Amino acid sequence: MELRTAASPKDVKYYTTERLREEFFVDNLFKPGEITSVYSHIDRIILGAAVPLKPIMLTPGEEIRAEYFLQRREMGIINVGGNGKIKVDGTEYALKGRDGMYIGMGAREVIFSSEDENNPAKFYYNSAPAHKAYPTVYIKPEDCVRVELGSLEQSNHRTITKYILPGQVESCQLVMGLTSLKPGSVWNTMPCHTHDRRMEAYLYLDLPEEALVFHYMGEPSETRHIVVRNEQVVISPSWSIHSGCGTQAYSFIWGMLGENQDFDDMDGVSMSTLQ
Repeated sequence: MELRTAASPKDVKYYTTERLREEFFVDNLFKPGEITSVYSHIDRIILGAAVPLKPIMLTPGEEIRAEYFLQRREMGIINVGGNGKIKVDGTEYALKGRDGMYIGMGAREVIFSSEDENNPAKFYYNSAPAHKAYPTVYIKPEDCVRVELGSLEQSNHRTITKYILPGQVESCQLVMGLTSLKPGSVWNTMPCHTHDRRMEAYLYLDLPEEALVFHYMGEPSETRHIVVRNEQVVISPSWSIHSGCGTQAYSFIWGMLGENQDFDDMDGVSMSTLQ
């Protein structure tokens, strides 16, 4: 499990491109036949991926000092690959592409598998510290709350599918979903915002090889950017804006954890203050 420490905004404004990527950018998550994990001190999120060719069991790293991975944690998962299965304490769930799951604290055995090793499942997950055991839930995107925002005129017409949130799938602190931009739109989360009460992680998807996204971060008066491509992640601290502009339409999975779960608890940033 890779470990990332927290960073102060006073320091980040002096980072080089290389240092910025070392701290906040995550690549090579989806390794065939493996489970990969990144543990960030930013609200103690663990993000990672499982690409099973044969069944793989989730095990705790030394970093969390636990008997099993979800002893003190909860987890949200979205499959971004071929058909697969997740077995939780003996109960098996079949997930096709874009299906999701919430697994509550206390689940001892989590096993990932694929139906076809030539087209394996790609299970992307976010995990947060937990204080209460909520039920494990299989999530179909068609059953989720969906919100349409933006416009083609502003190049930000997008659909937000909310997988894990209060009132739909209960969790201790994890909120998770998928945003997809409409053809012709390239901006996400613009006008931008911060939310001091929680951090956020973005996994960018649906980008062909030659396409990319400029992910914008930093304080509103000290913005920076990170170039990201398909299936790459940016970890966004609570003090940072998190917005992006792509060379074409794309999707991204967002996961948030921290002080509260209110999706609309945001501090809007005036366009006139961005620098």
